[in-house]
Amino acid sequence: MSAAAPVWRAKVFTLLPEVFPGPLGASLAGAALKKAIWTLETVDIRGFAGDKHHTVDDAPFGGGPGMVMRPDVLAAAIDAAGGTVGRLIYLSPRGRLLDQALARELAAEPAVGLVCGRFEGVDERILVGRGIEEISLGDFVLSGGEIAAMALIDTVVRLLPGVIGEPAGLKDESFEAGLLEYPQYTRPQVWEDRAVPKVLLSGHHAEIEAWRRSQAEAVTRTRRPDLWSRFSAKKKGEVRS
Repeated sequence: MSAAAPVWRAKVFTLLPEVFPGPLGASLAGAALKKAIWTLETVDIRGFAGDKHHTVDDAPFGGGPGMVMRPDVLAAAIDAAGGTVGRLIYLSPRGRLLDQALARELAAEPAVGLVCGRFEGVDERILVGRGIEEISLGDFVLSGGEIAAMALIDTVVRLLPGVIGEPAGLKDESFEAGLLEYPQYTRPQVWEDRAVPKVLLSGHHAEIEAWRRSQAEAVTRTRRPDLWSRFSAKKKGEVRS
């Protein structure tokens, strides 16, 4: 009998613990949560503020708009978790871009701790002092890190063993081979005078595979020139080697 896969753990440090699990409690992630394939714990940062007003932020040194989350309060929340946090991540627009390769990297970790910022962000010293890495969802700004944390968790959870009913289906998804996914079709065979491509009805698996590959390349080349450039460079490198 093979050993059961270890449980993947997510611990979220947030000022809004009530918003979790949110969508993570539904669909694939929710079913996996009920099966204890992964666990979710929230830590209310405000509970570690030392004053009677539970102050978690203050004005930035040097002036400027907004408020900054205090390093002492956030450190107290993280330190209280001890060694159960795992890889510590701050959801930040200036961080490493979350992509499928990074998602697989995080899925291989036993646990992650996700720090959700608010206001103008967190004091830089907490990032350095606790060795927190920064990860970004893209070139845009959210009101806080909670939605970004949910997106990261969902991306990782679906890669865990036992979450997807047909694990083989993961290999054809967008980004897995460095390309966007090919177009998908289902019944009815003709809809609003638009027919399903004949090759998909042929039953010829090699031809279908070739068509899907060519479509994935065409979509990537047209819609994501940045991905196509990286894919082409990698392909040329493999040919030379």
